Order: sequence, then structure tokens, then C-alpha cells
Amino acid sequence: MRFLSFFASRLGKAILVVLGVVVINFFLIRLAPGDPAEVLAGQAGAGDPAFVQQLRQQFGLDQPLLVQLGIYLKGVATLDLGYSYRSQLPVLDLILERLPATFLLMTCAFVFSLVLGVLLGVLAARVRYANKRRWLDSSIMAGALLLYATPLFWLSLMGILLFSVLLGWLPAFGMETVGANLQGWERAWDIAQHLVLPTVTLGCFFMAVYVRLTRASMLEVIGMDFVKTARAKGVPAGRVIRSHVLRNALLPVITFAGIQLGQMAGGAVLTETVFAWPGIGRLMFDALLQRDYQLLLGIFLATSIMVVVFNLMTDMVYRWVDPRIAAGGHGGAA
Repeated sequence: MRFLSFFASRLGKAILVVLGVVVINFFLIRLAPGDPAEVLAGQAGAGDPAFVQQLRQQFGLDQPLLVQLGIYLKGVATLDLGYSYRSQLPVLDLILERLPATFLLMTCAFVFSLVLGVLLGVLAARVRYANKRRWLDSSIMAGALLLYATPLFWLSLMGILLFSVLLGWLPAFGMETVGANLQGWERAWDIAQHLVLPTVTLGCFFMAVYVRLTRASMLEVIGMDFVKTARAKGVPAGRVIRSHVLRNALLPVITFAGIQLGQMAGGAVLTETVFAWPGIGRLMFDALLQRDYQLLLGIFLATSIMVVVFNLMTDMVYRWVDPRIAAGGHGGAA
């Protein structure tokens, strides 16, 4: 019952957050400079004011903002996100078509950064605590600092230049080879090759944060009394690290993981644009250039739901990893 109450409380807050994001995004987009009707008329080669007014009426842009908001919220409640100004296709269909590619990229980048970052952080903390091979700790931390300070777009371009242009090891653009018509394992291998560069470049920044965070947390926990007591009782060092130190040191890492998933949704915009990856980020960039406000609203709604769901999952995992939260009820969870 306590868990269900906790989950219901978090879910209710999540729904309110999504609703607030929808309203704020609606007004920000509607009040932004530029008229989508004029953009569409210009693309159609017709600058006639009567035609522009006809487009405004067709898309409901001539209505007061509050009326437009009410119509949009009613559509959101029924999963009707309207039609794209540019393609005249349902916004929901366009988003669902691109979501799998974005989920694939984000999942691979998340796993890559989390696993490698935690492993390197644990290694750096162990050699630092043992006061042996300190050059290894210094090398890991210097590399992490370098990746943390490197802009994502520069890292992406350098990856393309080195591994695609100069060495020819990896494809630079797209999700799969155009016109190859591959099937089965051949297609899976082709997608995997296209996935390497965007995954590594998107995950490098977050991997650097995990390294620094894991190392600092490990060194803090290693010095605590309960770890010293376990060592004094003769518990093997490997078991102390796995059962006592790592479990407690991962709590701040789990917290950052929820934040990372939200930040990664934003970073995917740049990554997908540079690598021509056919996901939500690339769709958002195109919609912004084309003043496709209806599509932008749908994308912002989808990404806000993703972020809220990721944070809700993080709360659940944190509650499972740290029993003190479960024992403390709502007060401990907050």
C-alpha cells in the first residue's frame, strides 16, 4: 500500500508537470516571431494576403490564443495532436514513426555512458584508495575532464572526419545504407555500424560525468565506519566493494541517470542533425526551420512525457536501491 501511495503521488505530480509544460510551450511557440501561414504561402509561391488569411483560417491561427489553447488541450486529451502544417500528415503518426530511432540511439548512448563511466570510476577510486598506480587514476580523470569540456558538435565532426573520411571504418550519416535493401542479420549489422559514431559522441559527455561522480562517491563511502568494520571482520575486499561500497556509492549515480535521460533527449537534437539520424531530434530541427508549430508542440509534448517517465522510473529504482526511502514513507522519498 505504501508503494502504491508513493507511485500514485508521483504519477499525479507527473501529470501536472506535463500539463504545465504543454501550456507553457503553447504560449512560447505562439508568441515567437514568424507566421507559419506566411511561411507556407512563401513555399507555395503565393504571397497573396487573401491566401495567407485562408491558411490562417484553415489551421485555426485566426482564433484568439485562449481558444486555440482550449482546442489543442482537447485534442491532446483524445490523442489528436493535429496535422503538420508542412506535410499535412497527422502529428502523432510523424512522431511515432521517428520514436524508435530516437529510443534506439538514446538507449545505446545511455548504456554505453553508464556502464563504461561507472566501471572507470570504480577503477579510479580503487587505485586511488590503494595508493598504487596513481598514474592510472590521474589518466582516467584527465580523460574524463577532457571529454566533459569538449563540445558535442566538435566531437561529432572530429569523429566523422577521423573514422569515416580518413580511416573509412564507419558510416557517417543515416541509420542504414540507402538502397541496400538488406534483411535479417545483415540489416542489423548495418544499423549497428551506423549507430557507433552517434552513440559514442552522444554518450561521451555523460560518461565523463559518471566517472567523476562514481569516483568521488566511492572514495567518500570507502572512508565510512561501516566499511572499516567490514574490513576489520575479515570480509574480502572484493565483497566489501560489491556489497557495501558500490551499493551506497551508486545512489547519486542513479539520481544523475534520471537527469541524464532528460538531457540526452535535448542532446539528441544536435547529434541526430549532425549524423542525419532519422529520429525525433532531426524532426524537431526540421519543424523549427519550417515554422511547423503544430508539429513542434507534438514533439515537445512527447519529449516532456519521456522526461517525466524517466524521472518517475528513477524514483522507483532509487526507492528500491535505498531501503531507507521505503521505510521513511513519503517523507523519506521527498
